[in-house]
Amino acid sequence: MASMTQRVFSAMQPTSDSLQLGNYLGALLQWVELQDGREAIYSVVDLHSLTLAPDPAVLTRRTRVTAAQFLAAGVDPERSVLFVQSHVHEHAELAWILSTFTGMGEAGRMTQFKDKSAQVGESGTNVGLFTYPVLMAADILLYDTNLVPVGEDQRQHLELSRDLAQRLNARLGEGTVVVPEPYITKDTGKIYDLQEPTKKMSKSFSSPRGIIEILEDPKVVAKNIKSAATDSDAVIAFDPENKAGVSNLLTIYSALTGRAIPDIVAEYEGKMYGHLKGDLAELVVEALTPVRERTLDWVESPDRLDAVLAEGAAKASAIAKVTLGRIYDSVGLLPKRG
Repeated sequence: MASMTQRVFSAMQPTSDSLQLGNYLGALLQWVELQDGREAIYSVVDLHSLTLAPDPAVLTRRTRVTAAQFLAAGVDPERSVLFVQSHVHEHAELAWILSTFTGMGEAGRMTQFKDKSAQVGESGTNVGLFTYPVLMAADILLYDTNLVPVGEDQRQHLELSRDLAQRLNARLGEGTVVVPEPYITKDTGKIYDLQEPTKKMSKSFSSPRGIIEILEDPKVVAKNIKSAATDSDAVIAFDPENKAGVSNLLTIYSALTGRAIPDIVAEYEGKMYGHLKGDLAELVVEALTPVRERTLDWVESPDRLDAVLAEGAAKASAIAKVTLGRIYDSVGLLPKRG
């Protein structure tokens, strides 16, 4: 079973050439903090990406680039385990076991399945998309995970993981798997699209001008912030309902500096939106440029990067093998000899 130290698991898909500011502020910075005092396991979950039928060469490149951004942001392979999901075969094997414990209606109620299948239509909806939450549950339960950092959009999937863990323990014996708990991360506020500030900033749905990419040219990053949509009254105030654009900029400013939004608003009293945008552009570029440069260093050294991922996969496999073996025994699969 898990060690006395609390174990944390979290992951991201390699679905883009660059992570965006919301990933950085809402996840990566939290991951870095969680390395202190906990056993942290982080993964690039490439098997999940197959539900979108990516170009094989693109998937390979994006998997490396995503891992490189984790490292560049401060994920330390000396203090955590970093690996690629497909390098640990136990993920797929446990997903099959869990699928036999999951009801069709239960899987069909997953909000993300409904949303994504509606976007791609019946012809683009595959079985992998339907069983995606089961593989996610396998990702979590495989490591006897105690804590899972989750955003609101993943909370339902974590609840499925908890339900399946409790179901396994009820049917197969208490302690078969650890029931994970949500880890409520520091509230940085949701980051919205710069051009459509009522919509979440997203690689899938944001326009090029609406998103801040970690690996984007700093000049483009600054330009996007300075051209962010606001409103016509030119009063800097935090009012997400009536002033979504400027409120989004204030949220980003607060997340980067750690300052309270009312203090930032007071500083800009009587000033124009251009002052806020210009200062924020400098802050964002200053924060992301070192991450961008370190990412490029990793990408340009693929052998060094692959070695880190191989070492991480070996560490992850050692844990996963024990968990899966315990579950195999519990469900009655004949032990392999020799």
